[in-house]
Amino acid sequence: MTFKRTLVTTALPYANGPVHIGHLAGVYIPADIYVRYLRLKKRPVLFVGGSDEHGVPVTIRARKEGITVQQVVDRYHYLIKDSFERFGISFDVYSRTTSKTHYRLASEFFRKLYDEGKFIQQTTEQFYDEQSHEFLTDRNIRGECPHCHSEGAYGDQCEKCGRTLSPDELINPYNAVNGNPLTKRPTTHWYLPLDQYQSWLEDWILNQHKEWRPNVYGQCKSWLDGGLRPRAVTRDLNWGIPVPVEGAEGKVLYVWFDAPIGYISNTKELCDAQPEKFGKWETWWKDSSTRLIHFIGKDNIVFHCIVFPSMLKAEGSYILPDNVPSNEFLNLEGDKISTSRNWAVWLNEYLDDFPGKQDVLRYVLTANAPETKDNDFTWADFQARNNNELVAIYGNFINRAMVLTHKYFGGKVPLRGELTDYDRTTIEEFINLKQTLEELLENFRFRDAQKAAMNLARIGNKYLADTEPWKLAKTDMSRTATILNVALQIAANLSIAFEPFLPFSSAKLRGMLNLAEDADWGQLGSIDILQANSELQQPELLFLKIDDDAIQIQLDRLQRIKKENEIQSWQPAKVKEPTNIDEFAKADIRVGTVLECEKVKKSDKLLCFKIDDGMGGRTILSGIAQSYPEPEKLVGQQVLFIANFPVRKMMGMESQGMILSAVDADGKLVLASVSRQVKNGAQVG
Repeated sequence: MTFKRTLVTTALPYANGPVHIGHLAGVYIPADIYVRYLRLKKRPVLFVGGSDEHGVPVTIRARKEGITVQQVVDRYHYLIKDSFERFGISFDVYSRTTSKTHYRLASEFFRKLYDEGKFIQQTTEQFYDEQSHEFLTDRNIRGECPHCHSEGAYGDQCEKCGRTLSPDELINPYNAVNGNPLTKRPTTHWYLPLDQYQSWLEDWILNQHKEWRPNVYGQCKSWLDGGLRPRAVTRDLNWGIPVPVEGAEGKVLYVWFDAPIGYISNTKELCDAQPEKFGKWETWWKDSSTRLIHFIGKDNIVFHCIVFPSMLKAEGSYILPDNVPSNEFLNLEGDKISTSRNWAVWLNEYLDDFPGKQDVLRYVLTANAPETKDNDFTWADFQARNNNELVAIYGNFINRAMVLTHKYFGGKVPLRGELTDYDRTTIEEFINLKQTLEELLENFRFRDAQKAAMNLARIGNKYLADTEPWKLAKTDMSRTATILNVALQIAANLSIAFEPFLPFSSAKLRGMLNLAEDADWGQLGSIDILQANSELQQPELLFLKIDDDAIQIQLDRLQRIKKENEIQSWQPAKVKEPTNIDEFAKADIRVGTVLECEKVKKSDKLLCFKIDDGMGGRTILSGIAQSYPEPEKLVGQQVLFIANFPVRKMMGMESQGMILSAVDADGKLVLASVSRQVKNGAQVG
C-alpha cells in the first residue's frame, strides 16, 4: 500500500528520572534518524513523544523523596523535555499524560469500550497492606525470588536473575515501601479480553507482518503460542486517571492502558493548537493512508504489538501500526542499565559533562545500536570511536579539503577540469550512496546506514592521500583544482548523508561550505552541489579529541556507584549453627596493641603483626593486606585476637593466634577493636 503520510511515535519515558543512554539507543535516536530522513525526502511526517506520568514508578519516587507525585512528574517531565531538545531529538510535540487533553481522551476511550461491552468484569484476590490500607501493585511488592532466592525481588521482576515474576510467586512478600506484611483481599476490576482477539492477532501479525524484525515477530509469536488471557485495565491507586464509571471510586486506568492513548492525545493537542500546519488529528490516526510506526524497546513489544492494537481494534475507528522496529537492550560497561541502582549514563549529565558533543554520543550509540541483540556501551569505545573515526576519518578529511582550498585557491571552490580515470572511479564509489542509504533507512537498518555514510568519508580520505594535491600544487594547479573540487563535492555530500545521524555537525559543515541551511536529499550523489568560485567560510574542526582524563572521570563515577550499590545491597551472612556458652568460652579472646605491622614478603595477603599482649608479646599473621595497603598506620591501634589459637606456620613464619576482623559491605576486612583504651591482655567475654 502507498501511504500519504507517516506518524512516528516513541515509547513514553516514565517521569520518575532522567533519560539514559539505553533509552536513547533503543528508541529515541533511531526514531529521530528515521524522521529526519523522511523530512529530507519531503515526505509528510509527524513525530510524537511525551512523558508517562502515571503508574507506580512515579509514586515510589515521590514516597522516597517525601514530596507529592505532581512535584515528581513536573520536575522530570521538564528535565526530560529539555534534555531531548538539547540533544536534538526533533519531536513535533512532546507533551504529557497529565494534560487535560489526555485525561479527557483517555476517559472517553475507556468509556466507549465500556459502553459497548468490550470489557469483562472480574473479582480477584490481590495483595493488601492492612496497616496502610491499600492494595499494592506488582512493583510495590517485594520478597524473596523463587528462582535465585535473592532478597528484594519485585512483584513483576527479579533484578538479580532477570526472571519475570508475579507477586504470588514471591516468598514472604511485603510492602516495598514500608516493609509491612501483606494479606489478600478481593477487589473488582475491568479486563480487556485479549483471548477474544487471539485469532485476529495471529492473522494480522503472523501472516500480514512477516517483515517485522525477528525479535518483534518472535516475541509476538511466543505470546500468541502461549495463549492470550484477559488483562486488567484498571487498578486500585490514588494516582492516575479515575475510572469513568459509577461505583469505581478509588480506581484508576492502568498505566499500560492509558499511556499508549497518550500518543493520540498528544497528537490531538498539537493539531488543535496548530491546525493550519498539522491539520486534523483524526487524519493522523483514522485515515488509512497514514502509516503508523512505533519505536520502542523490547520490554514494550507486547504492549505495542498485542495490547494496544487490540484496544484500537476494539474501539474500531483507528488505524493500526504498520511496523514496530523494536531494539534490544543496551548494557553499560558489561552490566545491565538500572535506574534504581543509578547504573546509567544520564543524558542531562552527559550534555553538561560533554558540551557540544551531542553528535559524538549519537554516533557511538548508533554504531553500537542493539538492533538484533543486546549490546554494550563502554567509555573506552566511546573515546575510541570519537578519536579514531569522527576525528581521524570524517573530521580529518573535511579539515584537509578546506585548509588546502584556502591555501591554494583563497577559500573559493576551484574550477573542475577534465576528470581522470581515478577521479571517475572515486566518484562511482559514492554516486549510488543515496540509493544505498534509502534502502537501509527504509528498512530501519540505521547502524548499517551510518556505516555507509562514514564510508564516504573514508573514500574522501583515500582520494586525497592517493592524489596528493599538496605536491601537485607545485607543478600543476589545474590538476590540483580538479582534485580539490572533487574533494569538496564529497564534503558537500557528507553534509547531506550525515544529516539524519549527526545534525549538529552537518549544520556546522554546511555553514563552512556556504550551503543552504536545509539539506537537499535529492542532491545526494551529485558532484555539482558546490558551484565553482563560490566562497567558503574559514575551516573549523568538526570534532575534537576526547582525552583520557575526561574518560577517567566517567569511569571513576561508575566505580563509586558500583561500590554504593554493593553497600546498599549488602545483607548479613546467615547465622551459623547454634552454639552455647561453654563452646564460646573455649576461645580466649584478648586485647592487644599493635607494636609493628608490615607486609609479609612474597605474599599478597598476609600482614605480620607484632602484638603487645600483656604477656611478653607475640607475632600473628593475618590475611588482611588487601584491606590495609598501608599497614604501618595500624601501629598503636588496639585489636582483638584469639590467644589460644593453635600455632601455625605460614611463609616460613609462626603465627601465634588469630586477629579478629569483620567483613564490611564492600567486602573489605575491618579490624575488631574496643570502644576505649584497656589494658593489654584484657580478656573479652
